[in-house]
Amino acid sequence: MSAVLERIEQTREALLGALAGRDWETISELDLRCRVCVEDVLAEAAANEQGVRSSLEELLDVYRQLIDVASGERQAIVDEMTQIRQAKN
Repeated sequence: MSAVLERIEQTREALLGALAGRDWETISELDLRCRVCVEDVLAEAAANEQGVRSSLEELLDVYRQLIDVASGERQAIVDEMTQIRQAKN
């Protein structure tokens, strides 16, 4: 596995760990690192297309999970704020 693909794999695993812990600050930092990795991997894509495709698809799956969880967290906050407003009234 190339160094670039290894970095993507490590970043993906770190994102999953941060997501499991709902560590949004770490997720933000890892997202920036991920963007750099993707730029690097695109430069390597011609030489290892299948490996790059597989790695990026796995990373995309993590981002889908991240979006689902973040949306759920946001909705939970909205629901909680609604309950607080209703309790005040």
